[in-house]
Amino acid sequence: MDQLVLVFVLAFATILAQPLGRRTGLAPAVLMTVFGLVLALIPAVPNIDINPELILPLVLPPLLYASARRTSWQQFAANAGPILLRAVGLVVATAVAVAAVFHAWYPGVPLATAVALGAVVAPPDPVAASAVADRLGLPRRLVAVLEGEGLFNDVTAVVLYNVAVQAVVTGHFSAWHTAFDFLLSAVVAIAVGLALGWAGSRLMRKLSEAAWQVALGLLLPFAAYGLAEAWHGSAVLAVLVCALYLTDAASDFSDSAYRIVGDSFWDVIDLLVTGVAFGLIGLELTTILAATGPDWQRLLGGAAAVIAVVVLLRLVWLLITTEVFQRWSRRRDTDEPHTWRESVVTWWAGMRGVVTVALAVALPLTTEAGADFPGRAEVLFIAFTVVLFTLLVQGPTLPAVVRATHVQADTEQERMLERRLWTRILRAELARLEEIADSEDLPDEVYQRMREGFERRLVRADPEAAEAADDSKSIDRSLRFTGKMRAISNEVLEAGRTEALAARREPGIPPDLVDRMMHRLDLRPMSPM
Repeated sequence: MDQLVLVFVLAFATILAQPLGRRTGLAPAVLMTVFGLVLALIPAVPNIDINPELILPLVLPPLLYASARRTSWQQFAANAGPILLRAVGLVVATAVAVAAVFHAWYPGVPLATAVALGAVVAPPDPVAASAVADRLGLPRRLVAVLEGEGLFNDVTAVVLYNVAVQAVVTGHFSAWHTAFDFLLSAVVAIAVGLALGWAGSRLMRKLSEAAWQVALGLLLPFAAYGLAEAWHGSAVLAVLVCALYLTDAASDFSDSAYRIVGDSFWDVIDLLVTGVAFGLIGLELTTILAATGPDWQRLLGGAAAVIAVVVLLRLVWLLITTEVFQRWSRRRDTDEPHTWRESVVTWWAGMRGVVTVALAVALPLTTEAGADFPGRAEVLFIAFTVVLFTLLVQGPTLPAVVRATHVQADTEQERMLERRLWTRILRAELARLEEIADSEDLPDEVYQRMREGFERRLVRADPEAAEAADDSKSIDRSLRFTGKMRAISNEVLEAGRTEALAARREPGIPPDLVDRMMHRLDLRPMSPM
């Protein structure tokens, strides 16, 4: 079996893991990791031979872009406090604690290598967390913070990782130089992300075919990553900024064809890249064992110590910050409680995954002096065990933790929010229809038929929302419209879509809820009858 065939096998297994995951209740990410482990134990399966320098540029851009498309600037701003405390504070604290424990356990390994290990295992994976959390009916705010943490903690981790690796490779380290590089990398990344996002959105307005727009959207995250890295910026942050900018700007150039094609395309990309990436995690078992040699057992103690630090420090950090946010909520009299139960679920949902393995495998093989990278085998083995523990122990048991803590989304509140938004969309459509009826001097009969058609659309999309709108319906009647009437129909439908996109930018409106409703709006046929 050659490596190309192996990639196709992983892709095929990724597809089968979706229905199997629904039947078993296990996340496909967990199933693919186990499948990769099984493949790694088969002698006929070849070792994965990928250039470490290509792993991050190939894997991270599409995964980050696909994840960032599901959120928005407004959602990040609404949860900025807890996200930044975890994405920056917790990542730095974890990296420092892991480095201290690892260096004490293996004093012969340089401290910079220990810091690199800390940066590798510090960030929870947004893909792994989302894959599990989406199936458990967790509160939207909790999932939003988990996903935001998973996206932005990569920025902190990769910066720490690059600094530590550079110190090992060159043998030089300067705190002032590092602080300057950190600020410079952030400025460069934001500039690159905004510039590409702006240029991409302008170019997408000029492209008339949805397939062309989506193809451009595929290239942009890779361009953002490559340019930011070439100009010594944070490549991860550049991809996130570009993705968030394009997602926000899409309301100005997107139509139903673009959204339908784009959503389906990125769903497929996310599914395949994620599945193959987690399958490769399992397959890395062969590489890890080859790097550590026959005495890999001696590393188990250090791996157990690092796992304990990673898991327990996250719990302590979350409990302390929960208390802080509880006091803040009481002072601000907000209706967003932060409870210890949510902290426990968030703690156990902190699984490591693709980013951790990619960073570990991407460690250089040698230093500038030509010597072997010190401690590389130890870092690979411990990072691999941390990922396996969090995926194969925390992942399958997270549903039990959710049930034990009784942390569930308020489905009635979400249903009310959805009904209000559907009603708002219908009113925007009918208001536009009335404007056109006045300006075009439509006959009352035509106007009434068109109005009934739009109301019937709402009945099909959401009967409860239609009842809340308190408008009369006549579902049995039908009328064939002329080309002019169909154009009016399209314009009215577009008013509803515009209202939905405007709602996506408002604080308190979950972007994924609007995206789901937009998908249903886009699937509606153009004629209101």
